[in-house]
This record gives sequence, structure tokens and C-alpha cells, in this order.
Amino acid sequence: VQLVESGGGLVQAGESLRLSCAASGRTFRRYAMGWFRQAPGKEREFVASINYNGGSTYYVDSVRSRFTISRDNDKNTVALQMNSLKSEDTAVYYCAASSRSYGGTSSGLYETWGQGTLVTVSS
Repeated sequence: VQLVESGGGLVQAGESLRLSCAASGRTFRRYAMGWFRQAPGKEREFVASINYNGGSTYYVDSVRSRFTISRDNDKNTVALQMNSLKSEDTAVYYCAASSRSYGGTSSGLYETWGQGTLVTVSS
């Protein structure tokens, strides 16, 4: 599977943004998917994950009430809806695929990564 993210940009604090990740390949529906982010000068961190059929999701505490991960296995896409954005959400956001049915929070569990999309939140 190959991944391409889109939807990043510059927004004001409190606004919303929707990231999308398009996957190629017929096996997309078998993969758990995750979103990670990396802020300048910081390590890459887990943001959210969704299992292979969309029935289970998990979020890092800092985004749990603001972000929503979803997937459409017919369209081979996964999305991250981000609401009430804060300046600390500024980062490059990466889409990742795990051959496990349930991905997990560790980046090492994901074999395939997109190129990333930049989200900048101004305060």
C-alpha cells in the first residue's frame, strides 16, 4: 500500500481542518491506519488510530475530544477531522498503515508512511 496525505494548511486557533490520506492497493481494508505528527524540534508522536474495519479508534489524550479519525474502505481513504485547533497542534502530520488489524500507538508498528502534510495553527 502507498499513502498520500492532503489537506494541510494554515488556520487560526479555534478553527477546523480535515486531513485526508489516499491509499493505493487492494489490501487497504486489511490494514489498521494511524495518524502521527512531528512538531519542529520534537519527536514524532502518535495522534490517532483506527482498526481495519473502522470499528475501533484510539486517540492521544491531547486530541481526544477535538479530533476524529475515520475511514472509507470502499474509497481507500482515511481522514482526520481536527476541530478547535490550538497552536500546539502545529506539526507535520503523517498517515501510516499497519498490517496489524489493530495498529497501536507505537510508530514501529506501522510499515508504510506517507510524505506528510504541514498543519500550521496561528494564535
